[in-house]
Amino acid sequence: MPINFRLLAAEVAYIFEHSGATVALIDADLAEALADVPIKHRFILGKETDAHLFFKEHAVPKFTVTDENAAVSINYTSGTTGRPKGVELTHRCCWLNAVTFGWHTGVSDRDVYLHTLPMFHCNGWGMPYALTGMGVRQVILRKIDGEEILRRIDSEGVTLFCAAPIVLTSILEAASERVRLGRALPRPGQVRLIVAGAAPPSKTIERVQTELQWEVIQIYGLTETSPLLTINRASTEWDGLEPSELASKLSYAGPPAIGVRLRIDAEGEILARSNHVFTGYWEQPKETAKAVVDGWFHTGDGGYWHDQHVVITDRKKDVIITGGENVSSIEVEDCLFQHPAVLEAAVIGVPHSKWGETIKALVVCRVGHVLTEAELIEFSRARLAHFKCPTSVEIRESLPRTATGKMQKFRLRESYWADIAKRIN
Repeated sequence: MPINFRLLAAEVAYIFEHSGATVALIDADLAEALADVPIKHRFILGKETDAHLFFKEHAVPKFTVTDENAAVSINYTSGTTGRPKGVELTHRCCWLNAVTFGWHTGVSDRDVYLHTLPMFHCNGWGMPYALTGMGVRQVILRKIDGEEILRRIDSEGVTLFCAAPIVLTSILEAASERVRLGRALPRPGQVRLIVAGAAPPSKTIERVQTELQWEVIQIYGLTETSPLLTINRASTEWDGLEPSELASKLSYAGPPAIGVRLRIDAEGEILARSNHVFTGYWEQPKETAKAVVDGWFHTGDGGYWHDQHVVITDRKKDVIITGGENVSSIEVEDCLFQHPAVLEAAVIGVPHSKWGETIKALVVCRVGHVLTEAELIEFSRARLAHFKCPTSVEIRESLPRTATGKMQKFRLRESYWADIAKRIN
């Protein structure tokens, strides 16, 4: 049961208690912070515990798997409202996800993988299983740093890694600094980059492909689906496209992965069936019944079909309804990212007396750039229908994110809706 290392002690205690965990393996850096969290057996990882935790040569495992439908992991979702839920994944779920993921991305023992994705996040999307099964060399990072990632790619010969879009931003910034200083970038064509966790702006994809000459592969999924649902990897029919057009196509979530069925219901929600959809939420049958109806898992994400590709419009709860019009915050953010001075952007709905909600953009500028509210509003109005454009822009130093790089929009909205009883208007 991998647990997010950024959780507070009280949150970790809840997960221990709810899951019934009896043994905790704790990183030495977290020993003090989690010292008072109750658990029957506690191991602080290090030389002193290695002898207890790792198999000796020629040792025989004590336990064997006889039921592929037995639980192999419980992965607690981050839970933006209320308590997190424990997603129960089986041996079958994780094995099929790993095989399918490895097949689509061409994993082999010639690869070198860089762990920029936290392994607590849906078991590293299942990639560690695929990698280990194929004998891939794996390189571990303690924290995300764009220049350090570039250095490791150079020194270790990295060919493959997974990341959230915010990680790509840090890499591109580090690459720009290298170019400014006259330093070399990693060898072109060396890296396959798999991105998920949020829809990457098409401009970010274009920059990765043109400035670094890496292959960008986008996937979509959820912890409840082990997670792979779609995979968007450039096909031969896209050969010869202009970089901006190719990046635009790669910004779609993609077609269903092998063995996955998807449909969009009447309300625009994406529903999924596959052999690696979860068993249910641990000790929460009512929540399970809400999520899986007639064999279809309800993702909570809105989307539509475009040329056999799924396009994610937004979390259903994050769609902005202004003057009766539905606006995808992702579409507006993608437009803002086209501006060369924008490093990060989040678009939210804020209360408005006439329109119910109106669109607000929160923006972080790139180093050395200056932006005004009027400039960015005018930039968006030249590229989007006016009802989709921000009516206000706030320049910020940073934007809150989870450990996996997801934007925490509920926190961004909080102050604007604090005095309003209903969070839709």
